[in-house]
Amino acid sequence: MRVGINGLFWEPQTGSGQYTRCLVRELMALETEYTLFLPRHKPGTEDPHHRLIDTPFSKNENLAKVWFEQVSFPRACRGMEVAHVPYFAPPLYPSTPTVATIHDLIPFILPAYKGSILVRLYTRLVSIAAKRAAAIITDSHSSKRDITSLLKIPGERVHVIPLAAHERFQPQLEGVQLDRVRRKYDLPRQFILYLGGFDQRKNMNTLFKGFMRLKERLGDKCPLVIAGMLPSKDTHFFPHPRRLAEEAGVSDAVRFIGWVPEEEKPALYGLATLFLYPSLYEGFGLPPLEAMACGTPVIASHAASLPEVVGDGGVLVDPQKPAAWGEAMVALLTSPQRREELSAKAVKQAQKFSWRKTARETQEVYKQVAAKR
Repeated sequence: MRVGINGLFWEPQTGSGQYTRCLVRELMALETEYTLFLPRHKPGTEDPHHRLIDTPFSKNENLAKVWFEQVSFPRACRGMEVAHVPYFAPPLYPSTPTVATIHDLIPFILPAYKGSILVRLYTRLVSIAAKRAAAIITDSHSSKRDITSLLKIPGERVHVIPLAAHERFQPQLEGVQLDRVRRKYDLPRQFILYLGGFDQRKNMNTLFKGFMRLKERLGDKCPLVIAGMLPSKDTHFFPHPRRLAEEAGVSDAVRFIGWVPEEEKPALYGLATLFLYPSLYEGFGLPPLEAMACGTPVIASHAASLPEVVGDGGVLVDPQKPAAWGEAMVALLTSPQRREELSAKAVKQAQKFSWRKTARETQEVYKQVAAKR
């Protein structure tokens, strides 16, 4: 079976890029015959599975993107048995039965994410195109409900295939890597960790207010460490976490360590006493799964897909109730036995997800689509 894959987001810096790379790696292991199509302006590669395509409008990134998605990629897939767009942008007029992965429908659900008029027109275009796709893959049952409800796509065409943490995320034993990361970021023996984005839906305000409740109960014995590239400006869409921490009265107990390379994240998770993830909406939510794979006790919100990811491997809390977050933190920090039990459950829950399983189930969708051709 010949599969053509849209490689526009091949760079691993984006979530779609990480998904595409992990999926392709495992498809190769399953001996799937595939070709990854990339725009000519992307970095060249000697991989025989990769094919670069000339795309006009090279000086206009947005036009070039739309042309590649709607014209260049479907043309290149002629002769393929199945085409796969691993993000929300299937072609309106596919030349080959097309599978599209829709990770989430954030622009439909959260008003602040609707974007400009041009962004809304683009969202409208790919929404209509999604209805013409032969099959839709999504990361969670929560996202499937959104897709069937908001895009009006029949449920039998929407396949739930969860993501997984990379294999590098494993329980961390004491060692050189842990010591190096602790020294690099000057981390204390105990700390609470948040690692993720800083846009509105990440709900940092609740995190800081909940941490204030903890501070009132236990003092400054366990500081809060915030990892990730901070916003360059304080805006309504990207409220700056330094300001939010100051307004919550916890700035003296919060450390901002900045961007952390992927290879250092397992050690950072492993060193943390707790990991917090108060997001209001996620199509899946990889950070809590990565933390659980490292054996770190997790407190996450019970919103959208997160209960599916966390299961009984973490504590789920209402994202709108800071006091409940404070109580959950106090309960875990004052009970080493409870943390140890939760750590074991976290690892067990994370082991339910694997990229090999994701690839096998994706390959099965390809086979179903090709059989109906």
